[in-house]
Amino acid sequence: MTATNEQLLDALDSARERLLVALDELPDEALLAPNTIGPWSVADLLVQQTAWESELVTGLLHISQGKKPARLLAALDNAKEYGRLRYEENKGRDLDRIFDDLPQVRVQVEEWLEEFSEKQLSQKGHFPWLKNRSLAQVIDQLTYEHELRSLPQVEALAAKWQAPANEMIISLTPKDETDDSFTN
Repeated sequence: MTATNEQLLDALDSARERLLVALDELPDEALLAPNTIGPWSVADLLVQQTAWESELVTGLLHISQGKKPARLLAALDNAKEYGRLRYEENKGRDLDRIFDDLPQVRVQVEEWLEEFSEKQLSQKGHFPWLKNRSLAQVIDQLTYEHELRSLPQVEALAAKWQAPANEMIISLTPKDETDDSFTN
C-alpha cells in the first residue's frame, strides 16, 4: 500500500466516521427536512455525496483502462449543473436506499485506490486531463473534502435537534453541593 493510499484511506475513514456519528443523532424527519443545510435536506446532501463518489468510481475505472474520464471531467467543470441534475434525478429518494448506497459506493472508492501506484495517485500532471492536479487531489475533492464542507452544519443540526430533549430531563437528585452524605 502506498503512502498516499494510506493517507487517503485515513482521511476517508475519519470524515465518514464523523458524518455517521452526527447522522446517528438525527431522526428520519430531521434527515428529510428541507432547507436544513442551505436549500438542501441532509438526505439531499447524502445523495449528492453518493452521486459524486459514484461518478468518481466510474472515472477511476476509465482511468485504469487508460481512457479519459470524460463524464467525470464534465461534472467537475460544471459542478453546479451536475449537482442540480443529480438532485432532480433523486428527489424523494427513500432513506433506506440512501443509507444502502452511501457505504457501498465508498467501499468501491476505497477498492479502486488499490489499483493505482504512488506515482499515479500523487504526481501532478501524470494524467494530463486532470489539469495539473494529481489523481489524489481529485479523489480528496470528491470524497472527504466534500463531506467535510457540510459536516459542521450536519453536526450543528444534530446538536440542535438533541437540545430540546435534553432540556426536558428533570434531575431527581438534589444539586446541593454542600450535601456530602453520600461521600462519608
